[in-house]
Amino acid sequence: MATNYLAKRFGQAILTLVATIALSFVLYHAMPGSPTESLKNVILSQQAAAGGSTVNIERLNRLVALYTNVQPDQPLYVQFYQYFSSIILEQDLGTSIYENKPVTTLIFERIPWSMFISVYAMVVGYSLSVLIGAVMAFKEKSRFDSVSSVVLIGLNSVPYYIVGILLIYFFAIQMSWFPYGGRVSSSVTAGFNVPFMRSIVMHAVLPIFSMSMLGLGGALTMRGNSVRVLGEDYLRVAKLRGLRGSRIATQYVGRNAILPMYTQFMIGIAGVFSSAVIVEQIFSYPGVGLLMYNAIQTQDYPLLMGSLIIFTTVTVVAIFIADLTYGFIDPRISAGADNE
Repeated sequence: MATNYLAKRFGQAILTLVATIALSFVLYHAMPGSPTESLKNVILSQQAAAGGSTVNIERLNRLVALYTNVQPDQPLYVQFYQYFSSIILEQDLGTSIYENKPVTTLIFERIPWSMFISVYAMVVGYSLSVLIGAVMAFKEKSRFDSVSSVVLIGLNSVPYYIVGILLIYFFAIQMSWFPYGGRVSSSVTAGFNVPFMRSIVMHAVLPIFSMSMLGLGGALTMRGNSVRVLGEDYLRVAKLRGLRGSRIATQYVGRNAILPMYTQFMIGIAGVFSSAVIVEQIFSYPGVGLLMYNAIQTQDYPLLMGSLIIFTTVTVVAIFIADLTYGFIDPRISAGADNE
């Protein structure tokens, strides 16, 4: 893959991150109710509840700056420089108002758990969609194809959070097959042991199954791509050459049909993270999604803005990785980049 192509993609990724930081700054100041004034009121109420002395304006501004890395009494361009430099140079996203901990600490404490259920959900969902879609294409116009199409359309019409609620009702409440709430049982000892690992898996099964519904819609896409590829002339040539059906299915049909879904899979990482906000709230699963939901409820603006930046960073990195690896899946992309 050409150096110019990689440099161009890398530059686009950096510009996207810079634009996201600028957008988060604009959103903070454009929010109704003046977040800075709300933050001041929260600080004053916390001081009053703790029985502290009256806080003067100068000290109040210093406390606001401690949470947001921005001096509220400075001009906007100075505030933007302070905000931008603290994120880029110091990797400091501020301090959570209600948790009273650095935003980066809170997010990175929970992001492995969100990644755990999100990545598994995407792998399960997209793997099933590729397999089902390929079989539907090879059995086009059969009863399996017709029934599967109806079922998949029906599943796509049901929101994933409704699926989550139904899973809780039947499998957690009625049948008690799986636990509800939390990410591990409080009765097990943390560590590399079977009961602890089993508890983690059991708590994650229902959220993973609920979120994997997002990927099943790709089965219809895979079916359409496979049907289109099956009609190409080079497949007829491959069959005339006497190539085995398994080789034709994997190297010719599968590779070309799955290409459009690969980018969709990488971009889907952002969709899974955003859906985690709802899924983690439904299952009371303490990941980044639940953390962001609580930040919305409590109007914890530094935590909200920090989560937005982290989510965008994950999305941009995923798309950049897709650009880097796309050439290994489709050599034509590498050839096209070399000719630029």
